[in-house]
Amino acid sequence: MRFLADMGVSIRVVEWLRSQGHSATHLREEGLQTSPDQAIFEKAGKENRILLAFDLDFGEIIAFSGERSISVILFRLHNTRTPFVINRLNKVLSESEKALMEGAIITVEDSRHRVRRLPLGA
Repeated sequence: MRFLADMGVSIRVVEWLRSQGHSATHLREEGLQTSPDQAIFEKAGKENRILLAFDLDFGEIIAFSGERSISVILFRLHNTRTPFVINRLNKVLSESEKALMEGAIITVEDSRHRVRRLPLGA
């Protein structure tokens, strides 16, 4: 799978994704750390990447966009230490790969995750 990590996501998460055979990039690596959310969302769409973010604004952006193919993984964690984030992401990827490939918003919490397929309300 292909991923784009927003600024709130540790570069070590990106490195872990790469070690698992995924194509992953971080906004900082591309010098895009000050890009507006809409531009980040559009970049993820153009590059066919799943967006990883702690910024809940991306859920709203995708909901209003009407997009069907872009997926966003939103982290709503109390424990934001990198090993825990990686553990939760690993579980999401193992259980929700099909939804991510078809277009979904996945909200990841400390003990569960919720998958909402796109487009919302359809």
